[in-house]
Amino acid sequence: MTVFNLPYGKGHMEIRIPDDRLVGVLESRAAAYRPTATEAEQVRAALENPIGSPGLRDLAKGRDKVVIITSDHTRPVPTRIIAPQMLAEIRRGNPRADITFLVATGFHRASTRGELAEKFGPELLAAEKIVLHDCTDAAALTHAGRLPSGGELVINRLAMEADLLVAEGFIEPHVFAGFSGGRKSVLPGIVSKVTVLANHCAEFVMHEKARSGSPDGNPMHIDMLHAARTARLAFIVNVVLDADRKIIRAVAGDAEQAHLAGCRFLGELAAVEARPADIVVTTNGGYPLDRNLYQHGKSLCAAEATCREGGVIIACGAMIDGIGSAEMYADLKTGARATMERIMAVDRNATVPDQWATQIMARIMLKHMIIFVTRECDHRLIEDMGCRAADTFAAAMAMAEAIVGPRAGITVVPDGVAVIVGQPADRARHADI
Repeated sequence: MTVFNLPYGKGHMEIRIPDDRLVGVLESRAAAYRPTATEAEQVRAALENPIGSPGLRDLAKGRDKVVIITSDHTRPVPTRIIAPQMLAEIRRGNPRADITFLVATGFHRASTRGELAEKFGPELLAAEKIVLHDCTDAAALTHAGRLPSGGELVINRLAMEADLLVAEGFIEPHVFAGFSGGRKSVLPGIVSKVTVLANHCAEFVMHEKARSGSPDGNPMHIDMLHAARTARLAFIVNVVLDADRKIIRAVAGDAEQAHLAGCRFLGELAAVEARPADIVVTTNGGYPLDRNLYQHGKSLCAAEATCREGGVIIACGAMIDGIGSAEMYADLKTGARATMERIMAVDRNATVPDQWATQIMARIMLKHMIIFVTRECDHRLIEDMGCRAADTFAAAMAMAEAIVGPRAGITVVPDGVAVIVGQPADRARHADI
């Protein structure tokens, strides 16, 4: 037996796989990467050696109104480590700077006070000015032209009126944007609902280039880059994390060049070859990324890339917030095929909330049975959507074996969010991003 301690909520779930049925283990090499400096030291080194840009303290000189875009509660960005150093650099350059943290909620719900305290730390939360972006608040938004795809570009007014706009974030493989981080702080982070919907249209989600680890020629990435340039995102501090959410690489500097450097580093570590199997086991990397079913589309895509058609995907996640999308729940209750047909008929400029996540779920469900292992989420809701649910991994395996047989091969993807699953030739492509 091979024992795996899979990330689950804020802890782990132990599972056992018979050795003679284990086809492969797809794991980012980031898990074994050992940096030579502490997390804080890596951020400091990145700030002292900016890529393609003057230092942050130099950029801050004469810039009185500074906005720092920061992620929300759904992202494991180590803000407690990054933010204090960014603040110190800005204030070294301009002690009088009026600094505001703008929380990039994108299309998510607002972060709670408790979630902000967990993210920033109580001291920083009490001492600094923090504003939550609201993609539906017209008074807080301003029109900034159009995206290359034609959609309206409407950006947070606070960011657009800043003398200096910077961002913190982290880089991971992203299911349709190629990679997170960099330009994503602006779109979808701090734009209008209208802009998010235009960018996340069905046409783009289905585009052959809109895949994990693939920004080149990706229509979503092109829109996002344009939005960041329009907002004048001048400087970023982005980090790459291991499975324990520890920093293994920090990059800082020009919003495009520094992000590209981080993507190259991660792309080499995250690229893995598919090991096709009839049962694929995965997770969404634990808290906070497994806090609802909606977010699990990311890891399900990794599992999809290595699961044989007609096979079963077992996804383990706490999902303490339940489904996470009333729209996804309502749509998938009508059936995956009907949902996919309805979504593919939607015009690019008529996208509705959470359509993109529903589309990905429907696409995967048309090829695979998905079984969620969760003790926190109501199983009836999951089953209403056409998936199955179990309290334990053993129960999920019994369900899977009833579908594909008791001797079916099993591939394990311990953290589906962390890997870019492809064919052997893909690895060189990811290294050259």
